[in-house]
Amino acid sequence: MGTTNGPDELDARLLLLLSDEPRLGVLECSRRLGVARGTVQARLDRLVQRGVLQGFPPELDLAAMGYGLTAFAWLEIAQGHRTAVSDQLAAIDEVCEVHATTGQGDLFVRMVARSNDDLQRVIDEVVGVPGVRRTSTSIALSTPVPPRVRPLLRRLSGERSGRPGNRDARGPSA
Repeated sequence: MGTTNGPDELDARLLLLLSDEPRLGVLECSRRLGVARGTVQARLDRLVQRGVLQGFPPELDLAAMGYGLTAFAWLEIAQGHRTAVSDQLAAIDEVCEVHATTGQGDLFVRMVARSNDDLQRVIDEVVGVPGVRRTSTSIALSTPVPPRVRPLLRRLSGERSGRPGNRDARGPSA
């Protein structure tokens, strides 16, 4: 298992494999990685125990589910109300993520909606949370770089970067 700083090369290779094919079983993972089944199981157990691996949820397309609009909001909140505000934001179904931040805003919120009118409803709910003093909302037009961890896993696994100017570990045509 990796150092206390994070996963080692085998952990990263295992996580890459499961990122690509989350439905693989332990036996198939061990076969593809060339290690014993018990090794894979022990690695998975430790990754879960350490909080590195938090589950295998399906990757969902929110637009295909009818939530085609994504917006981000910076919230300024009353001092000392972060936990209460965060708890109430979590109760709004369309709020997908909330991050406590430094800088001008106190919380950074990702939310989704079905339409502009629906977004206004969601924003009204957010603004109505006691402790929220001010918001600044922006609508996402596209997602040129979706959420990802693969480049970090590739680095940890010993694969070379696929960045321009570097040869990818899969060869020059990759």
